[in-house]
Amino acid sequence: LREASNASEGNQSNATVGASAGRCQGLDIPNELFLALGLVSLVENLLVVAAILKNRNLHSPTYYFIGCLAVSDMLVSISNLAEMLFMLLLEHGVLVMRPSIVRHMDSVIDTLICSSVVSSLSFLGVIAVDRYITIFYALRYHSIMTLQRAVVTMASVWLASTASSTVLITYYHSNTIRLCLIGFFLFMLVLMLVLYIHMFALARHHLHSISSQQKPTTAYRGGSLKGAVTLTILLGVFFICWGPFFFHLILIVTCPTNPFCTCFFSYFNLFLVLMICNSVIDPLIYAFRSQELRRTLREVVTCSW
Repeated sequence: LREASNASEGNQSNATVGASAGRCQGLDIPNELFLALGLVSLVENLLVVAAILKNRNLHSPTYYFIGCLAVSDMLVSISNLAEMLFMLLLEHGVLVMRPSIVRHMDSVIDTLICSSVVSSLSFLGVIAVDRYITIFYALRYHSIMTLQRAVVTMASVWLASTASSTVLITYYHSNTIRLCLIGFFLFMLVLMLVLYIHMFALARHHLHSISSQQKPTTAYRGGSLKGAVTLTILLGVFFICWGPFFFHLILIVTCPTNPFCTCFFSYFNLFLVLMICNSVIDPLIYAFRSQELRRTLREVVTCSW
């Protein structure tokens, strides 16, 4: 992912761009901040995965999908930590490697990051579809979303994410590849927005029923709608944290030498911080929105196995 920034920065040799670059210095973010955020995210997501594994009440397709999302966030943290440590060792002369090996290691790390991005967005979509089925096909949910289908879905997402990220990093110079990644991002956003709009239309109907002193038809829908709010928050956080990077890709494709675009490119380190913050924020949302998961997290932290 950082090589995408390098590709855009290489275009700044243009005279017009040079004038703009003088006014856009970007942000100098210390490596220690990246390391700190990576460690916090790693610990948080490990706790989420441990809580899901510990509590049998959380052994359901929905929480398995949430666990996979946590694993995707862990990959972001691990790859970020690996890259930061790798860079620090090279800068201080502790690690001496040939440039070709350094480029190969960078490609491997970028593939991990890209795979975590694609899998995170995919699992957000899968969780949204799962929640949609829970609300609108509740009586048939267990026959539709069986454990076998959940396992096949998770395996398919991981395989597709790994394969696509390998292609994306290998041919990252191609605008077609970048457009495919941008298109996937937009498609998943539209899909989830449509599902959530439908779910909140039902929530509005329930609120109207309550205001008319009509008892809601079923209790499980209230919990499902609360879950829909949680997933909407997750979607909003994901869009805020990852949106600037995808806008960065759009500008690389559409206006790589425009002064405004090159000024935007200079803030790439800030976009990286936002992407890592997404991995930090997600577990906090799980803990505060799910009472069962919050209770299990407390037990995990206090070692009450």
